Amino acid sequence: MSAVKKRSRGSRATSRDPERTRGLLLQAAFQEIYRSGYRSADLEAILDAAGVTKGALYYHFDDKEALGYAVLDEVMLGDLHQKWVQPLRNAKNPIDALVRIVQSESLKREDIQRGCPLLNLSQEMSGLDEGFRKRTARLFGDWHDAVAGALRDGQKRGLVRNDIDANETATFLIATFEGYVVLTKNSQDPRLMQSGQRRVSGHLESLRPARSRKRVAGRG
Repeated sequence: MSAVKKRSRGSRATSRDPERTRGLLLQAAFQEIYRSGYRSADLEAILDAAGVTKGALYYHFDDKEALGYAVLDEVMLGDLHQKWVQPLRNAKNPIDALVRIVQSESLKREDIQRGCPLLNLSQEMSGLDEGFRKRTARLFGDWHDAVAGALRDGQKRGLVRNDIDANETATFLIATFEGYVVLTKNSQDPRLMQSGQRRVSGHLESLRPARSRKRVAGRG
């Protein structure tokens, strides 16, 4: 994820375009929360990064909590759908699509250091604020449903083993993937994430029917 560049506050471009101003605030807030956590997020840093005034902030959002909720509902939801939901929707082969997504996980130093923004916010706020808990749960639910739905579709088309439970497998995959993300964040060692990518991809390959696994092995 790219950092938001600082802009001079109150520029004409933002003041005359409320939707653009709102978008700048959301992106700046996302980056600040991702970097510092929600409770430590500095509104002044968000305003500086977005290049807008405090009045503009409170025109669009009642308070910091409303801004945080909107970051989840719009920015993080959009990122989740772009990375996981859309590629799995009508995928030619769900196993191939899932392997590509797992292998695309960033190994950049800044992304390793920060981890998963959804997981970070869920861990920080789920026990403190019901609004954050429900919103992060909804995003995890969208993620789960996208994976489970793709696996069920694959079963119908003979691309995924019929002896697996799609819901349980989706939960296992997400938990395993996020576990590697948080362990990599703690260790600051990208080799751990690379190991996770291999292990998760290997498990995904095991979900193919036996005849499909033989064909894939033959191509290798």
